[in-house]
Amino acid sequence: MKEIALGILASLFFAVTFILNHSMELEGGSWLWSSSLRYLFMLPFLLIIVSSRKGLTAVVQEIKTQPKDWLLWSFVGFVLFYAPLTFAAAYGPGWLVSGTWQFTIVAGVLLAPFFVQYVEGKAIRQKVPLISLLISSIILVGIILIQIPSAKSVSLESLLFGIFPVIIAAFAYPLGNRKMMDICDGRLDTFQRVLGMTIASLPGWIILAIYALATVGLPSISQMVQSLIVGISSGVIATVLFFIATDRVHNDQGKLAAVEATQSTEILFVIVGEMLLLGIPLPQSLALFGIATIIVGMSLHSYYTSLLKKKSNIILQTQEKIE
Repeated sequence: MKEIALGILASLFFAVTFILNHSMELEGGSWLWSSSLRYLFMLPFLLIIVSSRKGLTAVVQEIKTQPKDWLLWSFVGFVLFYAPLTFAAAYGPGWLVSGTWQFTIVAGVLLAPFFVQYVEGKAIRQKVPLISLLISSIILVGIILIQIPSAKSVSLESLLFGIFPVIIAAFAYPLGNRKMMDICDGRLDTFQRVLGMTIASLPGWIILAIYALATVGLPSISQMVQSLIVGISSGVIATVLFFIATDRVHNDQGKLAAVEATQSTEILFVIVGEMLLLGIPLPQSLALFGIATIIVGMSLHSYYTSLLKKKSNIILQTQEKIE
């Protein structure tokens, strides 16, 4: 339950991304700067945090040990995740981008067969947790219901460019996150892993920044300030909270799916945020029913996770009595 609470809290800070990315696009800011500036601004904060905890040397050593893996999966987990999201913000409103992003709930569950777990020296390929997939699908239905009323007023171009890039991001984020958890294998804490992935993804962000400078010029002061807010809120606070939650349950695909499903609450925060900051009207009744469906799905995930935890405790207690 603590991990799910952390996931929901992370979603609150993640929601800032969708609201401010849409705001920057409305002001004429380029998605190239929106994406690259976030991670460039994250770097100094993470360096200060990790250095103060005397963990910088371990990060450097880990990257040197497996540089290709770090570069590849950091690119997948950060660049292929955030660049498509900011690109989509140029074509669709915040509710469309954040709503489509919830596909990551199902994507995370479907990725299970790509990972193996070692039990007594044997490599066992993990299976798709069907119950978690079913519950995640309920949440996805709620997301679709939220989008239906507004989707009627969005052009085909906005739908295509506002949806497909986000689907790429929806698979890239959990894939990169899980692969890096396997590579680190508990040797780095969450702050160190986020810093390491930020450093390893820098080549991608620098290339985007150079291209942005050559094509659209320097970013405005407003875009820099909003990107800084996104970097701190979503890039540092939300990412660290979410990674802490996933680190705690990464050996259990069902619990991991439940934590990843907490990202569905982002759209609730985005709707409220856009209403308050950007003047978006209150969602229609069908959308409100979708919100209720999401809450039901989250409650089911929490209940199922608590059942799994109780079952694990009973098994452990039985084994201790036998021994």
